[in-house]
Order: sequence, then structure tokens, then C-alpha cells
Amino acid sequence: MSMWKNIKSLFVIEEEVVPQEEKVPAQPAASPKDEPAGQEQPAAGKGKVTEKFTEVLLKAMSEQNIEGFDYLEYKRSLASLKQMPMDERTRYQSAFAMAQTMGTTPEHLIKTAQHYVEVLRNEEQKFQQALANQERLQIESKEKDIQKLNDTVKAKAEKIRQLTQEIETHQQAKETLQKEIKAAAEKVESTKLDFMASFRSLVSQIQMDMDNMKQYLNKH
Repeated sequence: MSMWKNIKSLFVIEEEVVPQEEKVPAQPAASPKDEPAGQEQPAAGKGKVTEKFTEVLLKAMSEQNIEGFDYLEYKRSLASLKQMPMDERTRYQSAFAMAQTMGTTPEHLIKTAQHYVEVLRNEEQKFQQALANQERLQIESKEKDIQKLNDTVKAKAEKIRQLTQEIETHQQAKETLQKEIKAAAEKVESTKLDFMASFRSLVSQIQMDMDNMKQYLNKH
């Protein structure tokens, strides 16, 4: 099994099927408390977590994997304990007890977890740039076409009655382009929301682990 698929098994990646208008936006991260291991954090915004974008992000994490025992190895230890009858504090501390045998520290685990957050943020920047390029290709060119058609309509409106049909034809073409722009804009926005939901879901899970490590491990 490839490295990124090993990483994938450590995170909750369930695609949401609830209609977007019924979703409840994610609340700010609360103080860590005992709860079932592996509970999925709600995605923020109106996007949905998708396997497609999550796999892209996880592959980026695997490509930037830190050698030695780091946050991901600690996460794997946590996952191995999730079926054990213990509360969250005990699970984090038990996983750290195993990690200590590898010579790691809470500071190192948190630092390496932050490394993966930065990897994800870099992927977000790449995505935003690619999205902007697509927006220029799919929307701005059509907006220019609409402007040209508007100029054509205005010019032909000043001509004699016999050109009325031609003006109407251009008007219909403009309306078609407007519909295409609306469809393209909705697709771009949906794609953006799906990516951000996937991004926030992973960051939220990592952040929760970081918060718990700060709370539980520094007192160990």
C-alpha cells in the first residue's frame, strides 16, 4: 500500500451527502473533551468534504513526510488505540508512552503536526492560483464577449428598422453567454467550497490533535 493510502487510513474522509442548505456550519474548536475516537469534525462553509480533494491533500502530505517518528506515526498509534476502552486523555497519553520509546517529545510531535498544516496551506495556495486561472479562462473571456455583443447591439439599434432581427439575434447570444457565465461561476464556486471543506476538515483534525497534545502531553 502506498504511503498516502496509509495516511488516508488515519483521517476521517467520509463524503457528506446531506443537502448543502441543511448543513450546519462548523463551530470554532472547543476545548478537548472525552468523545468517541475518530469522530468527524463538521466541515465549515457550504462545501462538502470530497474524497477527490482529500486524496490530493493527503498525497501532498505523504510527499512531504518527515523521516523518523513524527506526528503521522503518533497519529497511527492513536488510531491503533481507538477501539480500546479508554478515554481520550488516556488514549493520547498511552500513544505518547509508545512514542517516547522512539525518543520523541510533545514539542516534536506538535512541530511536525504544524509542518503538515503548512504543507496543506501550500496546497491551498496552489489551488487558489489554479482556480483564479480557470476563472480567467472560463469567465473573463466570456465577459469580454458579452461586452462586444453589447457594443454590437447598441450600434445596430441605431440603424434602420430592417436590422431589428439582427439585433435580436445578438441579444439572444448575449443571454446564452450570461447563462454560461452563471453556470461556470457556480461550478468554480462549488469546486472552491469542496476544496476548502476538505482542507478545513483535515486542518481541524490535525488542530484538534495538536490542542490535545498540548493539553495532555505537556503535563505527562
